[in-house]
Amino acid sequence: MSEKLTTICVYCGANAGFSPVYQDAAVQLADTLANAGITLVYGGSSVGLMGILADRVLAQGGHVIGVIPQALVDKELAHEGLTELHVVPSMHARKAKMAELADGFIAMPGGMGTLEELFEMLTWAQLGFHQKSCAVLNVDGYYESLLNFLEGAVSQGFIRDEHRHLLLSHDDPVTLLELMEAHEAPQQPKWITAAET
Repeated sequence: MSEKLTTICVYCGANAGFSPVYQDAAVQLADTLANAGITLVYGGSSVGLMGILADRVLAQGGHVIGVIPQALVDKELAHEGLTELHVVPSMHARKAKMAELADGFIAMPGGMGTLEELFEMLTWAQLGFHQKSCAVLNVDGYYESLLNFLEGAVSQGFIRDEHRHLLLSHDDPVTLLELMEAHEAPQQPKWITAAET
């Protein structure tokens, strides 16, 4: 990629987590994005780490674009104060719109939805459907077990090493953005041939 990022999609928990370290990390990432003039794209919610992140970017004078399905608007979870809010018909439409709007993707700590969104973007990158950078903000080692799982998948022949490194990781948001801007997508096909085993 090797170019300036202007919009970043952040996936993160609709819960805040038990430790204040996660909330502090959301504030730090928000400050980093706002200071760099990077627009935040996120899931449009007012709760959990999502709400903390959006509120902080807005408080720092940054731009925030939310994308939320109508079903969650009906549950009164939509953030009312965003720069832009796109209400879409489904979770599938939400992910597609967020992918369209973003130059890169960061997963903060979160649960099933965060992982599902991250891995869809990683899979698309692995297949060459996009060349945008994908990363985890590895707050307090939150993603260590996931990174170890991917290393195991490489050692067992299910993921190429080049594709394992599609997922960037760091615990410092400034350094993570630098890694994302320097990212170059690998050109190898997903499929591992018999000759390579």
